[in-house]
Amino acid sequence: MTDAIRHVVIRGRVQGVGYRAWVEHQARLRQLEGWVRNRRDGSVEAVFAGPEAVISEMIDACRRGPSAARVDAVDNDAGAPDWLNLREAGDRFSVLPTV
Repeated sequence: MTDAIRHVVIRGRVQGVGYRAWVEHQARLRQLEGWVRNRRDGSVEAVFAGPEAVISEMIDACRRGPSAARVDAVDNDAGAPDWLNLREAGDRFSVLPTV
């Protein structure tokens, strides 16, 4: 059972620096559900589902990112439960193809 779902878009130098793999690792450490993917506009998009406090911690971590990244902005808003259906079947957290 998830307490909250947040949709997050991270902008800056966040592609080509291992940002998606880092998000996946951090989300799995926190036992969050969801997914992450690159967007063609150069941003990274993610959906996190779980306890609100843990999601807030994850969003704070996204503001820092991995060492090679430069995060300029992190926007987040409420997500919808059906967004979790984009995950790979059987995955708790997925890295999705670029959109």
